[in-house]
Amino acid sequence: MLSLFRVVSYGIKLTDEYLVAVQQALSGAGGVIVELENFDNGRFQATVHAVGYDGDLESGLLALRAAVRPVITGSIGTAIIPAELAGPKRKLLIMDVDSTLIKQEVIELLAEHAGKRDEVAALTDAAMRGELDFAESLHARVGTLRDLPLEVIDRVHGAVELTDGAAELVEAFLNAGHVVGVVSGGFSQILDPLAAELRLNYWHANQLGTTEAALTGVVEGDVVDRAAKEASLRAWAKAEHIDMAQTIAVGDGANDLDMLAAAGLGVAFNAKPAVRKAADAAVNIPYLDVVRYFAGV
Repeated sequence: MLSLFRVVSYGIKLTDEYLVAVQQALSGAGGVIVELENFDNGRFQATVHAVGYDGDLESGLLALRAAVRPVITGSIGTAIIPAELAGPKRKLLIMDVDSTLIKQEVIELLAEHAGKRDEVAALTDAAMRGELDFAESLHARVGTLRDLPLEVIDRVHGAVELTDGAAELVEAFLNAGHVVGVVSGGFSQILDPLAAELRLNYWHANQLGTTEAALTGVVEGDVVDRAAKEASLRAWAKAEHIDMAQTIAVGDGANDLDMLAAAGLGVAFNAKPAVRKAADAAVNIPYLDVVRYFAGV
């Protein structure tokens, strides 16, 4: 059985030495390589190879990924993807928001107005490393926001910055007829207008409790945790009649692990070590639109 793979190497600057090392590793593992395309958008470079492997898909993924793993450096990476994912079938891209779609952690921006940013940032980091239960951590962090005036939400929304390449990635997927959703452990009061601006198909986040004038310091309803993120991925794929093999999930923290594992391709974006280790591919440069090359979009 011949299995086909798409191999994407990417970095701010790809060196000939790195590409040769990748090709040698793939060949040594039994891959038959054909170079497809080279990309340089002025911010980063990517090179795509088609690779055939004499074996089933799962054994090919394991063998080829293991072969290139020692070659990968901190800033230059290589992703090995089933070729079908980059084919013409309709796809679903689902992303985390804080530190993935956007550069900041919204809870920290809010906490700064309460004079609690350092305290909240420490809790956020621990939760993203998987050292604290996410729901318990979220309730503790949101508690620091009690009595903040509602006008703070508008200030924080104005301070949010999209990750470099995020708008390009979303636009590329939507223009090609694919589906884009985001799911966040953050807050709908910030995400709703952002999702509308990006013309996202789906989005889901926590709801901050409010009175007429201030935040209550509580989260209304169920917390959007790692299980809820996976459930959103599955529900949106089902609603759009998209096979799970045609889904791509992108995130950076421990609460993204379930959706990364469930997706056809799980991508760690400038992620915590445990997330990079578990993901199918890891992007360690600050450009989110690297992901479009994985899916051939």
